[in-house]
Amino acid sequence: MQNLLKYKSWADRVFYQALAQIPEAELHQDRPMLFGNMLSLLNHVYAMDVVWKSHLSGATHDYQTRNPERVIAFELLKDQQQQINRWFEDYSSGLSPQDYQACINFTFIGGGAGQMRVIDALHHIVNHASYHRGHIEGVFYQIGVEPPTTDISVFTRLAKIQ
Repeated sequence: MQNLLKYKSWADRVFYQALAQIPEAELHQDRPMLFGNMLSLLNHVYAMDVVWKSHLSGATHDYQTRNPERVIAFELLKDQQQQINRWFEDYSSGLSPQDYQACINFTFIGGGAGQMRVIDALHHIVNHASYHRGHIEGVFYQIGVEPPTTDISVFTRLAKIQ
């Protein structure tokens, strides 16, 4: 799990670096995609990371919707995504095998009680980001830009080299 969270941090970092090379207007351009544009989708990913961090740490969050109206500026969002990714890595590194199996109870944003093992929540966090990077990758092709490669196999190869 710790390696998967390191992968998420790496993939997000590579992805944000590539997005920083695109004209900012493209990030805000309305498109037929989830959450309407690339920046809003990135904002959604970050917001849901905040929600899951809250669930894992027993804290509260202020989100009432999965699609927050307030969208964070790109540079700030990039920095906050890196910070929360580090939090997940640090959190995971302090867990015992038993801790990973513990259940967390939470309330879904849309209402209703939820329960999930810590390891399943962490898997979801990694998969959720990968899923939405894939959506945004499709937009890269639409605007004629080669997307970055964020495959876990590339991360694993690079990790072995370093």
